[in-house]
Amino acid sequence: MPDNLPSDFAGFSRLPGHQLLSLSGADAAAFAHAQFSSDVTALPLRHWQWSAWLTAKGRTIAVFQLLRLEEERIVLVLADGDADAIASQLQRFVFRRKVRIELRNDLAVVASFTAPESASGAAIAQLAGENLELDLGSDALPRSLRIGAADAVAAAADSADIALAWRQSDLRYGLPRLDADQREQWTPQQLGLDRLNGYSVKKGCYPGQEIVARTHFLGKAKRALQLLRVVEGTTSGTQVHQNAAAIGTVASVAGDLALAVLPLEIAPEPLSVGGVEAAHLPLLDGLAR
Repeated sequence: MPDNLPSDFAGFSRLPGHQLLSLSGADAAAFAHAQFSSDVTALPLRHWQWSAWLTAKGRTIAVFQLLRLEEERIVLVLADGDADAIASQLQRFVFRRKVRIELRNDLAVVASFTAPESASGAAIAQLAGENLELDLGSDALPRSLRIGAADAVAAAADSADIALAWRQSDLRYGLPRLDADQREQWTPQQLGLDRLNGYSVKKGCYPGQEIVARTHFLGKAKRALQLLRVVEGTTSGTQVHQNAAAIGTVASVAGDLALAVLPLEIAPEPLSVGGVEAAHLPLLDGLAR
């Protein structure tokens, strides 16, 4: 560990794929509330929640952490990148609202498989200066996420092993990590975002809200994510077979773990992915916020 690494980030590894967007201005919260799937205006200051941005047809563009830091400042933590493209798309809906959308390259994200020092659940802790700490785990699998100035965390190692382990732990919690080919493919219900409290069926309109609400209230959700142990090298989009018939699709993969969208009710016969038998694994609870 480099000697010049600030104490707030000692023992943490940088997650280079994570990017941040800032929404600021008098209409920031109202704009986020109208665009994203979670109930933003009900979120207390200095708290965060899971949220998603959907197409008009209710398909998921991105899943992210939404941090409500101040009355006029919201930050999105995008684990799967593409923050610049998402900012450009969001800008089209600003119109006359008083909101500024910025890619925050001056901030960086670091992580550790340790319990948070001060943060708990959805409550955000402010460490020294403007550094933030978030609780991204549970007793079963403690995890801490910290956000700070990019130059301050520059000495934190970019570890491919830690990045893979973090992605795998996301999948173990049922948090989908969507590669480009899986965006705009799945509804929030199919991605299991109800397990994370990642969408609201009670708040006002947002893109895709009608589809989400109809699916929820009419009980039409027939598929959801399940965790599988697969062969290394499996890619998202690969079909899941049972008795030689395709019954689902791999939506997210990390090493030998995969989240697949499968029927809620399936026969007990073995599943296979890429011609190799895949084992069912239990999902961890405790990441809902």
